[in-house]
Amino acid sequence: MFLFVPAFFAGHFFVLSKIEMLLAGFVAFSCFASSIYIINDYRDIEDDRKHPVKSKRPLASGKVKPSHAIVICILLLLAGTGLAILANHDCWFLFILGVYFFMNLAYSFGLKNIAILDMLIVAAGFVLRVKSGAIIANLESTAWLIIMTFLLALFMAIGKRRDDILLQDSSGSTMRKSLNGYNLNFLDTMLGLFSAIIIVAYINYTVADDTVERLGTYRLYYSSLFVIAGIMRYLQVVFVKKQSGSPTDILYKDHFIQVTILLWIACIFVLLYLPQSPIFIK
Repeated sequence: MFLFVPAFFAGHFFVLSKIEMLLAGFVAFSCFASSIYIINDYRDIEDDRKHPVKSKRPLASGKVKPSHAIVICILLLLAGTGLAILANHDCWFLFILGVYFFMNLAYSFGLKNIAILDMLIVAAGFVLRVKSGAIIANLESTAWLIIMTFLLALFMAIGKRRDDILLQDSSGSTMRKSLNGYNLNFLDTMLGLFSAIIIVAYINYTVADDTVERLGTYRLYYSSLFVIAGIMRYLQVVFVKKQSGSPTDILYKDHFIQVTILLWIACIFVLLYLPQSPIFIK
C-alpha cells in the first residue's frame, strides 16, 4: 500500500490513469516481495520450526514442498517483471524492484544476522516502495516523504524485534542470530526515541514551506493529532497492557489504533481533496 502514498499526498489519488498503473505496480511489487518471502522461508525452515508462530508457515510446517515453493517463486518473479514493465515502460520501476530483490536476497543470505543492519534493510524496503509509487505516477518523492517513511518503517521494525525478543525469552531457544545484538532495554529506548523523532518530523513536514506551497494548505498540521494519538496508544499497549510488541499484530487487534488511522486518512482526504472540484479527474 506504500506505493499509493506519493499519489495520495500529491492530491492525485483519483487520477484514474495513474491509479491503473499503480494497481499494476502494486501487484508487481507484491509478486517480488512474495518471492523474497519464499526464499527467506526456504532458508529459515529449521529456525522457523523453533518459532511458536512461524512454525505454522507452509514450508516450516511441511504443508508445501520446497521444490514446489521454488517453482512458485520463479513464477512470481516472471509475473512481477511483466507487470512492472506494464506499469512503467521506462523500466525505472523494474530497476527499483531489482534493487529491492537483490537487497533482500542479501538480507536472506546473511545480512539479517547483523543487528541494527537487519532493521535498516527492512526500513529501506519501505522507502523503495514509496519511490516506486512516485516513479509509476510520475511524481516527485519529496525528502520529507522519504524521511517519514523510513522513520515509520524503522519504528515498526524495532517493535517487531522487541516482539521477537519476548518470544525468544518465553521459548528459551534462539530463533535468529541478530537477536543476540538486542535486549529489551535497548529496544524500549529505541521505541521511545523514535516515537519522539516521528512526531517532531511529522509536525515539521506539515508546516514546512514547501509542503504548504505544494499542497495548497497550511492546515495539514491538524492531522498530527492522530499521529500523536496512534503512537501514544501503541506505547500504552506495549508498556502498560504488556501485550505483543509486533506493530502488525496490534494493528489487526486494536480498535483504538484502527479508528485513529481511519481518522488520519479522513483528515488528509478532507484537507487535500474536498476543496477541489471535481474530485475524480480523468
